[in-house]
Amino acid sequence: MLVPVVVVLLVLVNLRGGDDGSAADGPVADVSGTTTSPRGDLPPVQVDTPVVTPAADLACPVLMGQLPLELAGEASRLVESDSPFAYAWGDPPVVLVCGVDPPAGFVVGSQGIAINGVEWFVDTTDPDTVVWTTVDRNVPVEMRVPASTDSALVTAASSIIATALPYTEPIPGD
Repeated sequence: MLVPVVVVLLVLVNLRGGDDGSAADGPVADVSGTTTSPRGDLPPVQVDTPVVTPAADLACPVLMGQLPLELAGEASRLVESDSPFAYAWGDPPVVLVCGVDPPAGFVVGSQGIAINGVEWFVDTTDPDTVVWTTVDRNVPVEMRVPASTDSALVTAASSIIATALPYTEPIPGD
């Protein structure tokens, strides 16, 4: 009975480092460094957002909670806006805003592009930015994509939007 107790005591003393309480010999972790931001080192993006509607206040938190820190290989960026329902990735930034107005000029049954279960209206009137707006969700979602950038982030976001926001019949714009 005495032998097992002595063995246990020796193991504890060796793990603890000795009778004086000093640390055991071996590597010590350096915790003095700083951590990197999960959103990368790019500056925040200023985003104009519409007034948050009751419908957006109910639906958009579900979508925002599912948006990843990286989408289609692009790191997310901090966003400065009046609404919590804006998100951005990459440089130049691709900006997503949940709870926008239906797109002006959209006619049901034409001009839509379906990607991964989401129907989008695409506005190319601005030579610098392509504006993609969902027309078949309970609240519209807009993605502003620089004209110099492809639609990979829209394609990747479509799957997330399809699962986060319920489908509704497409809504014509004003």
